[in-house]
Amino acid sequence: MAGDKSQLLEMGFEEARVNWALRATKNAGLQPAMDHILANMDNDVPEAGGPEGEEDGLSGSGEDLVARSIKCSDCGKIFRSQNSASLHAEKSGHENFEESTEEVCVLHSSAHDGSLSADYAAFPDAVQIKPLTDEEKKAKIEELRAKLAEKRATQSKEDAKEAKANEKIRRKAGQDFGKIKEDLEVKEIAKDVERRKAEKLADQKARAAIKAQIEADKKERAEKAAREKAARAGQSSTDSPAVQQPLAKPSAAVKSSDNPDTRLQIRLSVGGQPLTKTFPSDNTLIDVAEFVASENLAYDVSTVTFASTFPRKTYSRDEMSKTLKENGLTPSAVLMAS
Repeated sequence: MAGDKSQLLEMGFEEARVNWALRATKNAGLQPAMDHILANMDNDVPEAGGPEGEEDGLSGSGEDLVARSIKCSDCGKIFRSQNSASLHAEKSGHENFEESTEEVCVLHSSAHDGSLSADYAAFPDAVQIKPLTDEEKKAKIEELRAKLAEKRATQSKEDAKEAKANEKIRRKAGQDFGKIKEDLEVKEIAKDVERRKAEKLADQKARAAIKAQIEADKKERAEKAAREKAARAGQSSTDSPAVQQPLAKPSAAVKSSDNPDTRLQIRLSVGGQPLTKTFPSDNTLIDVAEFVASENLAYDVSTVTFASTFPRKTYSRDEMSKTLKENGLTPSAVLMAS
């Protein structure tokens, strides 16, 4: 590349040796070319068309194809470096430049009087370059290596800084994800707690309903036992020989099943307080259903059903049309409405 060649020439290396290094490294860059020059400082520069040139993969005319200068297409002047061409463009206003294989005449100071070569008149834009000593060459090389090392160090710092920024972004993303996951877990735990509370409350209500049912059944059995005991006690006192009373006619006695009124306790499956009411014994279960529907809107007359707890029985739709007496509910009974 023209830029790499210009820098090597400015460092004081011979042009032929620079061309050899660029050919050998196939224009891989400044550092490989400089390493080649340093490694072959004690070796002669091979001819471009010679065996060394063939090893470099170049033809015999490869020397002529190497850009040796920059040419102004507007005026035809040639320049050794990009800086010279830029200076010419600023002064002349020319804009069209191209790489050229022509050599730029390099004028050296005379060893005796310091005057310039006579060829200077033919090349007014030529540059006077004083050959560098070995110490100056080494100094230039060390300077260039220091710049390259500084550039690498700067790039390494930039890479480390970028890696640190990327790591910070990655950690922040991980923290955000962890916080989202934690929030979701907290919400799930809260939902689980609420669900367990609801289940516990429902279980308590069910237990309370069962307990109330058991207490009601106990009370009902106690009342029934008391009525049967009172009935037996009344019959015994009537049959006693110490009491001289005329026997009552069988037709005059009133059986409990013939009671004109029937007292019902109706327990609701939807919850709430049981309903208690005394009905005429000739009322039907449909009349009872109408009463339940009027007291609780959750029930409908056409769909409500009744069941007794003792004895356990569910009344059919045909039995709903029968009277309370016909269904054996007189004088009192407990019904479950559903």
